[in-house]
Amino acid sequence: QVQLVESGGGLVQAGGSLRLSCAASGRTFSTYAVGWFRQAPGKEREFVSAISRSGGTTGYADSVKGRFTISRDNAKNTVYLQMVSLKPEDTAVYYCAAVYRLPNDRDYYYSGASEYVYWGQGTQVTVSS
Repeated sequence: QVQLVESGGGLVQAGGSLRLSCAASGRTFSTYAVGWFRQAPGKEREFVSAISRSGGTTGYADSVKGRFTISRDNAKNTVYLQMVSLKPEDTAVYYCAAVYRLPNDRDYYYSGASEYVYWGQGTQVTVSS
C-alpha cells in the first residue's frame, strides 16, 4: 500500500509556471506507475499525464502536451509535474494516483483513471487571466 500527498499548487497568472509534487510513502515506490489527473468545477476528472515505474515512458493529454512535463525521482519517492505556459483552462484540482505493477509487467504508463488504485487528496491550481 502507498499513500500519496500532492503539493505545489497555488494561484498563478496566465503564462506562469508551477511544479507539482506527489510524495509517496513506502520503500517500493519504483514498483508503482503514477498518473496525474485533474478535475475542474462541474467537470469530470480527466487525465493529464502519466509515467511508468522506471520513468522511461511518459504520456500526456493533448491539451497539455508541450507545456507539461512529468518526471520522477524514485530515490525520493516523488513524482513531479512541471507546468509552464499555464492557461485559465488549466484551473482545477490536480490529483496524483498510483498503481502497483509486478516486476515482470511491461514498464508502461496508464491514462485511464480506473487503472489506478491509490489516490492523493489533490492540490488546487488556479490560473488567472
